[in-house]
Amino acid sequence: MASPLVECIPNFSDARRPEVIKQILDSIQAVPGVHVLDHHSDMDHNRTVVTYVGTPAAVEEAAYQAIAKAAQLINLDDHQGEHPRMGASDVVPFVPISDVSMQECIEMARRLGKRVGESLQIPVFLYEDAASIPEKQNLENIRRGQYEAIKSEIGSSPVRTPDFGPCLVGPAGATVIGARQPLIAFNIYLTTNDVSIAQKIARVVRNSSGGLRYVKGMGVLVEGRAQVSMNLTNFKKTPIARVVELVRREAERYGVGIHHSELVGLIPQEALIDAAQWYTQMDAFDPQQILEQRLYEIMRSKSPAQLDTGPDFLDELAAATPTPGGGSAAAHTAAAAAALVSMVGRLTTGKKKYADVLEQMWALVEQAETLRKELTAAVDKDAQAFTEVINAYKLPKETEEEQNTRDISIQKATMLAAQVPLNVAEMAVDVMRLAVKAATIGNINAISDAGSGVFLAHAALKSACLNVRINTLGLSSEGSKKSLLTAIKQLETQAETIDQETRSIMKNRGGLPES
Repeated sequence: MASPLVECIPNFSDARRPEVIKQILDSIQAVPGVHVLDHHSDMDHNRTVVTYVGTPAAVEEAAYQAIAKAAQLINLDDHQGEHPRMGASDVVPFVPISDVSMQECIEMARRLGKRVGESLQIPVFLYEDAASIPEKQNLENIRRGQYEAIKSEIGSSPVRTPDFGPCLVGPAGATVIGARQPLIAFNIYLTTNDVSIAQKIARVVRNSSGGLRYVKGMGVLVEGRAQVSMNLTNFKKTPIARVVELVRREAERYGVGIHHSELVGLIPQEALIDAAQWYTQMDAFDPQQILEQRLYEIMRSKSPAQLDTGPDFLDELAAATPTPGGGSAAAHTAAAAAALVSMVGRLTTGKKKYADVLEQMWALVEQAETLRKELTAAVDKDAQAFTEVINAYKLPKETEEEQNTRDISIQKATMLAAQVPLNVAEMAVDVMRLAVKAATIGNINAISDAGSGVFLAHAALKSACLNVRINTLGLSSEGSKKSLLTAIKQLETQAETIDQETRSIMKNRGGLPES
């Protein structure tokens, strides 16, 4: 099975210092699991665009390292260039490529934004699909007036208020982080040095001036030639061929033509196929007729049976071995409950009907995902703890010294074997609290999933508490026994209260019948 892939295309406000660009690239490439596909430096724009891909976790980490490095090396007070900018790391978008949803990219943007804001003290604005308010979806709204304007206006309006980090702009400026569909950065050079012609054409082409729906554009002078600089934000709905022909037609009005065009970064193959099909008038063309496309699909469609994926957790649980056992099963079940909470949160975010609970839902998803990660790790921790108990009982006991060492080891291992499921029980109650919140204010269409999260977590808690009780039988310290038993009784009482509260909420919101 192929690994999930995310693309990141960070834009850095420097191109004229190769040593700076090298250090930024090195910071990205130093992260395992990341592959730099392309980087493009434009001297006139004084801007470098890097394109890299990798697993979601690796791509997110590389983005942070690059932002941190750029903040050290780039001072916006000294920056000059044709392209609008407001930060050393100006724009950092995540794009889903394969086996990754847009929702996951949005969450990556939010996690990265929070980390950058808190750790680097850089104001962070979320844009495109990750935008916290509709006015922030459009990058131009956030970046209007550039670095100089954001320095003086930050915090003065909702659009000017960062989503993470301080309301204070330092030499590294502010960074815009988001999630979006593939974008084509596409420039057309004209057979003139009159930049006013490029500016007039850009006004006709771009959506904000009444032009093509998914085109952003401006006219600039690059290397002594007028350029229409564009971003195509949805090539499927506004094909690249249509953009080229509109620019060509408008240029003819002023007695000029297209000299050449260029890509900044990479382009999806489908966009070029569409252009080739349009220009060749190959109306009956099928992408399956492309040799490389057919080969790629054959490679990706290899049967999962050909892959060595290792044993499934449930297979391991069913095996005739002492581990994993009930404690691991409790952690696994609680992790499943946390996953359901995340699901409800994600089904709620982005819905206009639930706009007033948006931030609460994002916080709920983040907390649920943290718990899911910790509970997943506890599956192995519980098995390892029980293995330690077994190993302790196998220690030699021939001499008094060996017997003392063995007794101490048994007590230490048994205490750990009780503490791990106790921690699982504590986290299970936390999951229940999140699930009942999801049932209370989350998407009503997913209320049964929220309720399932509560009840699954409750079952996990009962199983974890059972494992605590069984391990206390092996403890010699009455004080330790009492402390552990008191703790789980308190958790069980809390869980019962949450369970009953959930049933009441579900009845009131229409999630459960009366009988």
